[in-house]
Amino acid sequence: MQADRDSLLRRLHELRSEHRDLDTVIARLDEAGTDALQLQRLKKRKLKLKDEIAWLESQMVPDIIA
Repeated sequence: MQADRDSLLRRLHELRSEHRDLDTVIARLDEAGTDALQLQRLKKRKLKLKDEIAWLESQMVPDIIA
């Protein structure tokens, strides 16, 4: 059980890090006026990461039986 939680935490950290990195890359490319298609792809990847992060966070919340 603890190993699963540690694995989820590690993966969550990796995804958050990649999300922050993409934020920086997107901002720099946007300022430089780079290819719009490339920016769109990076933004889609960032949104996908956000969804994965939200899913992992929901997996870490214990189920409470009422």
